[in-house]
Amino acid sequence: MPDTLIYQNTPPALLPLYGKAILPKKSNSGADITLPKLAAELLCAHTSSHDLNQYERVCGFRPGNHIPITWPHILAFPLHLKLLTEKAFPLPLLGLVHLRNTITRHRAIGVGEALKLHVCLGEQERTSRGIEFSLITTASSAGTVVWEETSTMLFRQPNQQTEPAATQTPPTLETYPDTTDVEVPEPIGRQYAKVSGDSNPIHMHALSAKAFGFPRAIAHGMWSKAHALAILEQQGEWPSGPLRVSCQFKKPLFLPGTAQLNWRTEKSGRDYQLLNARGDAPHLSGRIEWF
Repeated sequence: MPDTLIYQNTPPALLPLYGKAILPKKSNSGADITLPKLAAELLCAHTSSHDLNQYERVCGFRPGNHIPITWPHILAFPLHLKLLTEKAFPLPLLGLVHLRNTITRHRAIGVGEALKLHVCLGEQERTSRGIEFSLITTASSAGTVVWEETSTMLFRQPNQQTEPAATQTPPTLETYPDTTDVEVPEPIGRQYAKVSGDSNPIHMHALSAKAFGFPRAIAHGMWSKAHALAILEQQGEWPSGPLRVSCQFKKPLFLPGTAQLNWRTEKSGRDYQLLNARGDAPHLSGRIEWF
């Protein structure tokens, strides 16, 4: 079992962690990288704050008696950053790619409810694209797990012994019967960074994004997911009980931009995707399951 870093009431400060994030890591050009067993906990995390109100506004959630399903991700973000900037963690933070995110809510969490947050590094896997690994987060209330999240990250490091895959025609995009347009303003990256703490330069300004190879700033993946869920919550058939929301992040959403939220509802859940303005390529896709 890993030694666990414990924080009481207050998470680690973000500014020193971002200072560590820009420091170079030792070269990891070889294939034999093993991620350490790292974990951190925040005791008595406060679910109610001015930041929650701002988060609901930025993401489009309607205020209520229960927190948005994505809010514990924000509460746990300083713990994520702490683990990813530890000296023992061998990969550089800048350049990590968020591939997938799955959240399971076992019950609705009340505004003002105190949570214990636990974050650890999960299993790693070498793929043709590089090293994939997971960040696993749980939120407990009164000793019972009420919320879980797995975020899958990628460190690009192509396997030199693997032949490049043949170029394949992407499968035909399936579209769903319900669609609404989504306008994404240019400042949304800075607004979301202010309430989430995620100040990655690719989201902040066009100039800083260009330094990382993007023509313009791109929307945070977790903002795109949260905003999609905020819209879908208002479409009816949204249970207050157990819920699982999966998401795969695909093409970047450049700022400012226009997208289409496209979905279909079934008895056991809802499939959804955020498409580009033409509706022929996805920024993200996922499924909501109620059980």
